[in-house]
Amino acid sequence: MAEGEGPDVGQMREVGQDIHDVPPPAGGPVRQPADGQDRQPEEVSVEHRAGGRRAEDRRDAEEQRARDEQRELYSTLDLALRIGEVLLSSGAGTADATATILGVTAAGGLRGCEVDITFTSIAISYQAAPDVAPETHMRVVRYRSQDFSRLTDVDRLVRHFARGELGREETSRELARIVSAGPPFPRWSSVLAWGVMAGGATLLLGGGWLITAIAIVTAVVIEMSNRWFNRQRLPAFYQQVAGAFVATAVALVLYAVHAPVKPSLVVAAGIIMLLAGIALTGAVQDAITGYYVTAAARLLEAMLLTGGIIAGVSLGLTLGIKLGLPVAIEAQTIQLANLPVMVTSGALMAVAFCYASYAPLRSLLPVAIVGAAGSLAYTLMARAEFGPAWSTAAAAFVVGLAGYSLGRRTGVPPLVVVVSGTIPLLPGLTIYKGLLELMAQGNLIGIVSLATAVAIGVALASGIILGEYVAQPIRREARRLEDRLAGPRLVGPRRPIRPRQPRPRRTTSRRSRRHK
Repeated sequence: MAEGEGPDVGQMREVGQDIHDVPPPAGGPVRQPADGQDRQPEEVSVEHRAGGRRAEDRRDAEEQRARDEQRELYSTLDLALRIGEVLLSSGAGTADATATILGVTAAGGLRGCEVDITFTSIAISYQAAPDVAPETHMRVVRYRSQDFSRLTDVDRLVRHFARGELGREETSRELARIVSAGPPFPRWSSVLAWGVMAGGATLLLGGGWLITAIAIVTAVVIEMSNRWFNRQRLPAFYQQVAGAFVATAVALVLYAVHAPVKPSLVVAAGIIMLLAGIALTGAVQDAITGYYVTAAARLLEAMLLTGGIIAGVSLGLTLGIKLGLPVAIEAQTIQLANLPVMVTSGALMAVAFCYASYAPLRSLLPVAIVGAAGSLAYTLMARAEFGPAWSTAAAAFVVGLAGYSLGRRTGVPPLVVVVSGTIPLLPGLTIYKGLLELMAQGNLIGIVSLATAVAIGVALASGIILGEYVAQPIRREARRLEDRLAGPRLVGPRRPIRPRQPRPRRTTSRRSRRHK
């Protein structure tokens, strides 16, 4: 080999020595993976991080699902509580409010809810499983209103939600719109309707056109003053006292000027007008159906408001006695010759009260029919000398029997029809008679008259409920619902509501199955 053509042996030894002198890695010799079993530490850490992210994603998804379920639970319970508040504030019975609340929760997918109503508050409790703590929500009823339009709209909304035509969010928004909306008619027309109702009462009691016009003006003044007192946050008891005193004062003025009218009819019409706003039917319905706590509260409220009327009339009569103006009682005897006038007056009173309470216009015709039927039944029974209490009970039975069918046919709650149809049967003249006998004449027979007025009120409410029992459809589902709720239904769905479930889709047609 020529010089310079090959590597120097000394250099090769130095290079080899340098190569062999390189120290091994700190972790020992690096092993090559065999058959893919051994992996680098970086690959293992990446896989652990990916698995951790998947676990976190699963936990986040489960937490989000739990939050969504909790939100749906809260939304359903809140919707049921708000609907129950509207029903209770509108004078519906506790049995109707409870059944409607349970229907809303069942339609929202919550079965087995428990409802507790104490007249001023509503509580709902729901337990998803035996080993899960129950959810309990409560809502306070802070207002009372005589708004039949709101009651009708909410009743229709509940039926749409129960049939699945509206979702929960849509139902909640529609309910908020109904509650916040103003009256469907001008307020002045409602005030005038109260006056027409008082005028119909004077015609029913045998008054002429002059005293009827005076009663209309007096009722308008009472209604306007009570609305002003209501804006001033004056309790309802004092409003009743003021209204009854105004009616009695007008009668004293008519007696002082020797007007050719019957002043006592103005007082009786004013008492009927003030009694119309007392939810006595709901109180007796609660007592009959077993809700004794709410029945006691409603009866106490009715007694308090009636006591306000008695106090106002007593104050006016005492003032009249001091001034030497004893207003006498002058009312006609019930005769069949006056039957057309009494029936027409009863229908007029019922329609006027229904309109004054902002009921839908489609309900005016059935209300007129029911009011006329009740007045006819009362007149015939009284003429047959069955007594005021039994005559009122028979007329109320007719009102309850006809009001259920006509109310459902026109798409309004039967409560709207039956309450309006009982207005001509209110014992306004009997209360005034008892007070006059006690205050002006010092006769203890007045106590009997006041007791008769109480008996008339109880007969009125119990007759309505009995009529509703008889009018209920005789079906298996209806009987099962009545047994479970212990009472007839005046508001809300009439049949049990089950949670909505998607129907399975058909895979084959009827024709193909027939060929098979």
